[in-house]
Amino acid sequence: MGDKAQTHHPGAAGRALTADRPTSVRNVVLVGHTGSGKTTLVEALALTAGAVNRAGRVEDGGTVSDYDDIEHRQQRSVQLSLVPVAWDGIKVNLLDTPGYADFVGELRAGLRAADAALFVVSASDGVDGSTRMVWEECAAVGMPRAIVITHLEAARADFEEMTRICAEAFGGDDPDAVLPLYLPLRGPEGPDGHAPVTGLVGLLSRKLFDYSTGERKESEPGEDQLPGIEEARNRLIEGIIAESEDETLMDRYLGGEQVDVKTLVQDLERAVARGSFFPVLAAAPAAEGARQGLGTVELLELVTGGFPTPFEHPLPQVTTIDGRPRELKPCDTDGPLVAEVVKTSSDPYVGRLSLVRVFSGTLRPDQPVHVSGHGLTDRGHEDHDVDEKVGALSMPFGKQQRPVTHAVAGDLVCVAKLGRAETGDTLSAKDDPLLVEPWQMPDPLLPVAIHAHSKADEDKLSQGLARLVAEDPTMRLEQNQDTHQVVLWCLGEAHADVALERLRSRYGVQVDVVPHRVSLRETFATRATGRGRHVKQSGGHGQYAICEIEVEPLPGGSGIEFVDKVVGGAVPRQFIPSVEKGVRAQAAKGVAAGYPLVDVRVTLLDGKAHSVDSSDAAFQTAGALALREAAADARIHLLEPVAEVTVLVGDAYVGAVMSDLSSRRGRLLGTEQVGSGRTLIRAEVPEFEIGRYAVDLRSLSHGTARFDRAYARHEPMPPQIAERLREQAGDEG
Repeated sequence: MGDKAQTHHPGAAGRALTADRPTSVRNVVLVGHTGSGKTTLVEALALTAGAVNRAGRVEDGGTVSDYDDIEHRQQRSVQLSLVPVAWDGIKVNLLDTPGYADFVGELRAGLRAADAALFVVSASDGVDGSTRMVWEECAAVGMPRAIVITHLEAARADFEEMTRICAEAFGGDDPDAVLPLYLPLRGPEGPDGHAPVTGLVGLLSRKLFDYSTGERKESEPGEDQLPGIEEARNRLIEGIIAESEDETLMDRYLGGEQVDVKTLVQDLERAVARGSFFPVLAAAPAAEGARQGLGTVELLELVTGGFPTPFEHPLPQVTTIDGRPRELKPCDTDGPLVAEVVKTSSDPYVGRLSLVRVFSGTLRPDQPVHVSGHGLTDRGHEDHDVDEKVGALSMPFGKQQRPVTHAVAGDLVCVAKLGRAETGDTLSAKDDPLLVEPWQMPDPLLPVAIHAHSKADEDKLSQGLARLVAEDPTMRLEQNQDTHQVVLWCLGEAHADVALERLRSRYGVQVDVVPHRVSLRETFATRATGRGRHVKQSGGHGQYAICEIEVEPLPGGSGIEFVDKVVGGAVPRQFIPSVEKGVRAQAAKGVAAGYPLVDVRVTLLDGKAHSVDSSDAAFQTAGALALREAAADARIHLLEPVAEVTVLVGDAYVGAVMSDLSSRRGRLLGTEQVGSGRTLIRAEVPEFEIGRYAVDLRSLSHGTARFDRAYARHEPMPPQIAERLREQAGDEG
């Protein structure tokens, strides 16, 4: 880790990387807020490892990450990117994730594919709430982590202060578990009074690593520099020894024994790999024309020497298709094939591409596999079990796909031409189908109603939407039967913008966004009677039907109840179902503002028929007319859907969130403490008021709160709002 004498062998640019055993693979996900420098860091690591040329480009002139046209337009990452590099004979799969909250699905996929995480923190921006939440999630599953501080070139950037902030944010009860391995060295002050960082000093080795020439050069520190690092060095050594499996080491160290640096490095690597010690490093991109960015060699040494191999990462739960548990050896290259699709994308030249993490067995081109997809039916995904043949295997590098011959357990690979595979699906042997438990995804809670821009777009819309939700499990497609709208449920506005842009650019479908309609209902607030008279005689066969009904309200959730109380055959028996059919047809259309009528009992009391002119159609019409007449003399309530909302929020924002919910006509049901510093708020809120709550809550809580919603019931809407909607319905009519 920068303190060991090593000879590295960078991966040559332009060559695909293939691992032959799990121990030669490291899967690392980069986590951090938007603008923290994750993508820049990935490109700097690729340059140092020799995977790209000095301009930071691959052969086609593009970058290795953020190569999508949408990313160029938005100037930020919107999808998970895999960048493989080689260092010291180890294949390092760098997983660059978006930092913006709308693309947390891509982050979750990266966490699933990785065995360790690099948390990238900007020295100028600090640690935001969403990054803390991801850290807690990683801690809950014991994922090894390290911290990389970027943007040290910014004015007022302070590495020591930022390390203290990170220890406070991430250290929990043990801030000494978050300590720097290196301290930055600054050069002479420039005209602006700012001293740039030109190198690092290794705390364990007491060696200087100078990057000022564009390549790392090692030297001994001067006598005047040593006192400045001793305090940090001693604290680091004590932190490492505290995590050592040798319980006698601390006593020996405190007793004055000099601990061998090699022993410290080994203990450090073990502590990092098991997720009990979290080193802090500094990194910066290479200057133009330089071959190495500051701290990139040290970071690659940490990844290859301190982060765990796939052998050390627990397998997700695996079952047979019918749900019986299946025990597998970790990363058994000769075992049964088990792989998971962590990302699905479309390439204009090779079609659908599936980024796959292989957990067991070895995946090869043209191999027959079983594709299983379960557990996402609530998001518009159908369960599916199909057999397919694997297409070409490749490693992505920017826009290029470089062919590989195989992918062993523990590795990541792109698979072409799996026509039915979706994100989250399991690939297994055709004769031994298995299923990997899907990872948790946030619910999309921002509705975006769309319709095709033209007839040509309408013909392609369903196929384009199907492909979109197959790629992104954080998106839900709804065909609302009440409002007759096509609704894409997204995580936020940026998520929706990217989805619509992909529809247009990838699938050639132009859509228009229209106001999202809430599923309203109507009901009778009072008892009423109505008479339906449908009598026509205009030559030929006439129409004759008269019926009298009574309508009374029922409790919520009762639907429509039809009762026959006709006596004396006033309405012939064969026409009573016709009256009911007409009543139900009119109820579906509504009686006041065009919304379905519910929760009423309609009683047929009397009527008249003609021996020749009465018919099924005539009594259907009479039943509908009777219901409309009854509604004209009754008080009609508009019913709006009410959602049960639960909000998990930091204690600092509880008051603001509760006040906001009240302003949305919400009824607070209660609060409870959840862990340290978090509160769960429960409330019932009309769905009219929470259409954009996913966006508003993020702004209100600075991205630290999340919420769930579930339909509770329909209930009467306040009269003034109902009247406004009736007027709008009348204007539209």
